Amino acid sequence: MKFILSLASIVILSFGASSLAFAAEIPAAKAPAAKVEATENQEAININTADVQELTKLNGIGEKKAEAIIAWRKENGNFKTVDQLLEVKGIGEATLAKNRENIRI
Repeated sequence: MKFILSLASIVILSFGASSLAFAAEIPAAKAPAAKVEATENQEAININTADVQELTKLNGIGEKKAEAIIAWRKENGNFKTVDQLLEVKGIGEATLAKNRENIRI
């Protein structure tokens, strides 16, 4: 009888231990990967040739701002510096700072 109780205890404990080990692995498997900044994986966008779709890949640039960038470019010619983006309505220092590494001329 003691043998059966001991065996049952071992079986129950091993299932309990494996369940705990499995439960400990689940959150690690479901944990989201660290957010990778878009700036690290994104290729630089040429603001003198980019279309609306390309420009909207920049942080904080939606369709309206992308259209404003293209309109500025049509009225004034190509951008000579990245800082000229500040002359586009809706583009401020914060937006420029977020995107500076992803913009090229």
